[in-house]
Amino acid sequence: MDTIASLFSFITWPVSWVIVQFHKVYGAIFGPDTGWAWGLSIVSLVILIRICLIPLFVKQIKATRAMQTLQPEMKKIQERYKNDKQRQSEEMMKLYKEAGTNPLSSCLPILAQSPFFFALYHVLNGIASGNKIGYINDAQLASARQAHIFGAPLAAKFLDGADTVAKLGASLTDVRVVTALMIVLMSASQFYTQRQLMTKNVDTTVKTPFMQQQKMLMYVFPIMFAFFGIRFPVGVLVYWLTTNVWTMGQQMYVIHNNPTPGSKAQASYLDRLLKHVTHHGKTRGRGEKAIVKAIVAKGRDRNEFERKFINGLNKAGLTAQPDGTVVKSDGAVTVQSEDGTTTTEPATGATPRRQQPKRQTKAQRQSGGPKAAGAGDPESEPTTSLTKSTEPQDAPPTANGKAAPKPGNGARSKAQSGQRKGPQRPKSPSKK
Repeated sequence: MDTIASLFSFITWPVSWVIVQFHKVYGAIFGPDTGWAWGLSIVSLVILIRICLIPLFVKQIKATRAMQTLQPEMKKIQERYKNDKQRQSEEMMKLYKEAGTNPLSSCLPILAQSPFFFALYHVLNGIASGNKIGYINDAQLASARQAHIFGAPLAAKFLDGADTVAKLGASLTDVRVVTALMIVLMSASQFYTQRQLMTKNVDTTVKTPFMQQQKMLMYVFPIMFAFFGIRFPVGVLVYWLTTNVWTMGQQMYVIHNNPTPGSKAQASYLDRLLKHVTHHGKTRGRGEKAIVKAIVAKGRDRNEFERKFINGLNKAGLTAQPDGTVVKSDGAVTVQSEDGTTTTEPATGATPRRQQPKRQTKAQRQSGGPKAAGAGDPESEPTTSLTKSTEPQDAPPTANGKAAPKPGNGARSKAQSGQRKGPQRPKSPSKK
């Protein structure tokens, strides 16, 4: 570790200078020789570094999104070359090159922090051995050696012996307890961050090497932190625990406000957004408009959660616009199903249109069939039976033995059956 730290000695001076400047501020509040002054200086160094790495983190998010969009193509390559792993890897690398992304993009923040981490380790290791490193002078070196965090010196390690710890003015039990607790918290925060990414912010419907890589990192990183943590000084553990907590909070913010398409986090986000938009009748803020704009632009390529969101807006009488805004819609709305087909349904709260009666065919008019559905309002018009009456007729039979029709029944039947007035063309005889 000392050899690796020496490779990053070029950044030791800037790191030590930043720590000293923060120590001057906190030393005036808590005292220059206290663990709070030196511990908060290290925490402030972490925050400053992570703020500077925010543009790199945004680039990491974009690269991760690009990997998500490539998953359908990656699945096709896997199915096409499932019996040829070498050709499969070559096609995957070709696809990454064309898209301008890389599966290792998720490690960019960790790689960018490495120089600062090893420079800080070099500084704290020099404090433990009593050597001046970087910008730290003799007075500051003595002050740092006297600083304790919960009874453990900043330069003490879990593997240090009782004699080494005694020279730093502490007990071996305090050092072991504090370092073990910090190592557990450091590994647990790293595991939770990766697990949160895998379970909530990844589209698990497509199995890709990227998914396997993230799953491997979820278990490998905590083990690595536990293995190297017993060799880290307390000050480095403070640094790494702080950066892990920052990463966890940053990841939670991204999952909550800008989730990966197709993930469980997106389903939760779109449910919240749907309730918010339907309640207020509009999208608020550039973030919400950007999400709605991206969903509208996908068209038939929307995933299940995005279709549910658009259908929910339509049923509420709202229509999403290409610029990310929503407007009220009247009448029927278009609902998209899972296979991409669309159907028309009435909007919630919209006034239904009055249906026009269907025109009867010529055969229905001649046979006196029933009226088309919706021909009139049954409550406002008297109901008239068009079927043959079963009651006995009062009219006397004629000479040929048939009963004479009631006066006016024929005209009324013709009018009710929809026949036109005037002579009708006789039916042609049916062919036997």
